[in-house]
Amino acid sequence: MTDSEPMPIDWSAPIGSVRPEPPGRRAVRERLRLTVFSLGYALAMAPALVLGILTVLAIALGPITVGFLIAAAAVPATQRLTAAHRWASGTLLGVRIEAVRYADTSGVPAAARPLRWLRDRARWRDLGFCWFSATGGYLLSVLPGGLLTGPLTWLVLLLLDPSPLWTVLLALLGVPAVVLWWLLTPALVAARARADRAILGRSRVDRLEERVEQVVATRSETLDHTAAEMRRIERDLHDGAQARIAAVGMSVGLAEKLIGSDPETAAQLLREARENTVDALEDLRTVVRGILPPVLADGGLAGAVAALAVSLPVPVSVALEVPRLPAPVESAAYFAVAECLANTAKHARASRCFVAGTHDGHRLRISVGDDGRGGAQAAGSGLSGVARRLAAFDGTLEVTSPPGGPTVIAMEVPCRPTKSG
Repeated sequence: MTDSEPMPIDWSAPIGSVRPEPPGRRAVRERLRLTVFSLGYALAMAPALVLGILTVLAIALGPITVGFLIAAAAVPATQRLTAAHRWASGTLLGVRIEAVRYADTSGVPAAARPLRWLRDRARWRDLGFCWFSATGGYLLSVLPGGLLTGPLTWLVLLLLDPSPLWTVLLALLGVPAVVLWWLLTPALVAARARADRAILGRSRVDRLEERVEQVVATRSETLDHTAAEMRRIERDLHDGAQARIAAVGMSVGLAEKLIGSDPETAAQLLREARENTVDALEDLRTVVRGILPPVLADGGLAGAVAALAVSLPVPVSVALEVPRLPAPVESAAYFAVAECLANTAKHARASRCFVAGTHDGHRLRISVGDDGRGGAQAAGSGLSGVARRLAAFDGTLEVTSPPGGPTVIAMEVPCRPTKSG
């Protein structure tokens, strides 16, 4: 499509170059689009100013009931206003502006939420944005529209009343205003969008702080999970192999006493001791497989998952094209897949399922899905444990499971292959 052909305005397009360019249909449409965005910013000054004033009043009147009531209305409204600005500014900049995480108020009584908001840095940032939008942000946003509407108004008045006054205004002020509108509009709108991003978006410090909080939480969950695993192993050893080995010792000791007086009974006790020894070895193998399956150490993640799929009552197709990965990552991914497949076998009522995975050199991606009844929740006890296991490696888990199915569980773990892989 050439510049001379009609073209609809793409309202979701990011700002192009802010440098001056020769007039043309495309350039005119772009400036008109940015002017409309700028007018929207300017009009948003009114609710921002109202919400800013209400928030200040809520803080001042906090000790009495009316302050709580004002805050209960103003703070959520401010959050919605800032979310709209993040969307608009992100659209113009061609990026997604992520909000600083708000303090969690779920489970907090309504009367106690204003106290939580007072300690929330993200809410204070929203308040600061309201005052910026009503002052400096308004000046940035009103200029493009003002530079264009002034000359247009004088032109209309000149056509209605051809007087020297309108002619002089249009000639001396209108033409320079249109030229400034042409030259400055992209830069002004871009400056406003960048200012919004700087105030409302997450900075590098914010991301680092959130990452530290996530690491602390993940470490705590990992330690809890490790402690639970140790207790499970200790319980399995105590109830299985240890009990059988103790029985072997008792049988051998009793047989030793009876070997002279009752050889037949002693032989029977030794046979029982041998059987208990075999059972104890099998218990030990089971415990070891629960810690790290030998097939995982020998054949890697792909081989271990393929071996796991054979033992399931549901047909499983496995398509894993992954190199050898660090042992802790392989173990975490293996047990995550095992938990997902176990959930499928127990709850999904599926006729078939699949495991697919790739590695792009930087990130392991695995999908586990089935054609069952759906309705799986990431907050479920099994899947929440999978998420915690992956979170220890900065991994993520996403569940897509509408009622009626199908279910797809997508897992990602950042990692590099081992040198041997």
